[in-house]
Amino acid sequence: MEIKKKVSKKVEPSPKDLTTCDATAQMITKARKDGVELIFDRAQDMKACPIGRDSACCKHCSMGPCRLNSKDPYSKVGLCGASIDTIMARNFGRMVAAGSAAHTDHGMAMLELFRDVVNGKISDYEIKDVQKLIDVAKSIDIETTERTVQDIANDLYSELERTYTQVEGEIPFTKRVPANTLELWRKEGIVPRGAMREVMEMMHRTCIGVDQHYENLTKQISRTALSDGWGGSMVSTEISDILFGTPSPVEVELNMGVLKENMVNVIIHGHEPNLFESMVVTVGDPEIIKLAKEAGSDGINLIGMCCSGLEVFSRHGIPHAGNFSSTEAVLVTGAVDAMTVDIQCIKQGLAKVAKCYDTVFITTNYRCHLEDALHIELHEHAPRECTDEIVIRAIARFKTRTLPIEIPQIVNKGVHGFSHEYISYMLGGSFRGGYTPLNENIINGRIRGVAGVVGCNNPRSKQDYAHVELVKELIKNDILVLQTGCSQVALGKAGLTTPDAAHFAGSGLQEVCETVGMPPVLGLGACVDNSRILVAASEMVRVGGLGNSLADLPVAGCAPEWMSEKAIAIGQYFVASGVFTVFGVTFPIIENTKFHDLLFDGLEKKGFGKWGHAEDPYEMARMMIAHIDKKRKELGIDKTRERQLVDMAARRDIA
Repeated sequence: MEIKKKVSKKVEPSPKDLTTCDATAQMITKARKDGVELIFDRAQDMKACPIGRDSACCKHCSMGPCRLNSKDPYSKVGLCGASIDTIMARNFGRMVAAGSAAHTDHGMAMLELFRDVVNGKISDYEIKDVQKLIDVAKSIDIETTERTVQDIANDLYSELERTYTQVEGEIPFTKRVPANTLELWRKEGIVPRGAMREVMEMMHRTCIGVDQHYENLTKQISRTALSDGWGGSMVSTEISDILFGTPSPVEVELNMGVLKENMVNVIIHGHEPNLFESMVVTVGDPEIIKLAKEAGSDGINLIGMCCSGLEVFSRHGIPHAGNFSSTEAVLVTGAVDAMTVDIQCIKQGLAKVAKCYDTVFITTNYRCHLEDALHIELHEHAPRECTDEIVIRAIARFKTRTLPIEIPQIVNKGVHGFSHEYISYMLGGSFRGGYTPLNENIINGRIRGVAGVVGCNNPRSKQDYAHVELVKELIKNDILVLQTGCSQVALGKAGLTTPDAAHFAGSGLQEVCETVGMPPVLGLGACVDNSRILVAASEMVRVGGLGNSLADLPVAGCAPEWMSEKAIAIGQYFVASGVFTVFGVTFPIIENTKFHDLLFDGLEKKGFGKWGHAEDPYEMARMMIAHIDKKRKELGIDKTRERQLVDMAARRDIA
């Protein structure tokens, strides 16, 4: 083992102050004993730059960087004359552009894979959900009657390609947007044309000497973000379902106890499902299993982490070891024989920690190389060449294990995989499938509203604490929670994603959960799958009774521990779609400025959603509940209706 951590005389915080995850806390303690530095240590040593944190710094040209005073933001301007509002809007816009580009590039890669599968250039993957293919095609007005799967698929590819490459017009999935919401977008000039154009224009307009009015910049910020949520991200989710299967609920195990000392442990971490889908085939190969057993193991234990783990979590029931903040800590167990990564949320520090514990650490995507990591590139036309080699190297490491192994004996269980399609079936069954029961229970008051609680971990806050406490408060107040990303893992570890968790909910939500047999917290997949929430919200509008636009719905969103530019893009596309969205930890905008007032109040006055910020999860819950109650009052459903027995004649009328 190579010691990496510097010796320090300062008092280190207790692991229990850094995380609510007992397994991660145990590994922090072990890492300190071993002298290995983790992200939690770096968070203590590296303080956030206050000027950059508040977005009061501009470094878009070599005349700067220009530092403005966040305490007196209008006391001076940048060298070019840029005001604090212009600087903040530029910085915010670039965060949205970067986050949207990440999801858009991911989505385009999935679409290219789909094209080559359809045309027979790639044979290791196939269309697994033909009905989903047909449904997606119909949703954007592609004719499907008496046509072959191949013809429908080719037309779908051609249509969805416009999401990225189109320079004029409207992206295809705007056909799914509620009419009143789309009318507002058109009025404000923010309907996305094509993702590449929107990201390119956003970057251009934030250059020195171009767009210098925060309100005009905000229009392009929204347009760029919408090209992500209703474009790149939505394409990725739908194509992944078509190729790999639409998720349906499955009970899964999670936390570090899923590691097995007597097995070859292989962890997949990242965001693209094609690597993991090939790995599922590799570890099921009898010849590979034979090699593992000849090495003295009981077999191969395939495990997920972060978002690619959530993809197969939902589709295959493969166990999950933890979320973003735990990705280094899991290596401290000494039991991980190989960790392989593709793109997004990959810490560079992973390579150093892996080296300390002799874990084989492998990058697989041409977009993401790390210093000191082995690179074995995945090529979709022959993915087994990559995944087989990874497992063979993991087996070799198992044979030569020398370091002591310490696996936290903690395993939690959760039910995950609630796609939009399954929610529709679950609420009404095959006879009356749809969102009508959800809307009816919101109208009658059993369910107060719906909240999306999503996103990352941030080591500037106690791992998982805000996620768990916020959701407990929401479901206690009869608010149904939808989740994606690392937040889903936090709630799974806390035991809130099983049907038994209904007893934590208020009496109304509990009644609905027990009737349907569902948890009060529904896991919808990876962070890119936030588009499932948009589709669900649009269906709530279409069903009726809860207003005519997304902004009318009694819903709210929150990212309690956000840390990525992707999160800012997600937040902005929800705000632009009409959803009140609260972020925790910090927010990169100075209060008492015109740009802050626009994001936190002015957009709502125009008919959009708005931003909110709070660091305390109970304050987040209060803000979200207050907004939901406001929307209930505006809809005239703020009074809980008396529950009445329905006689048979009335039942026949309903049917």
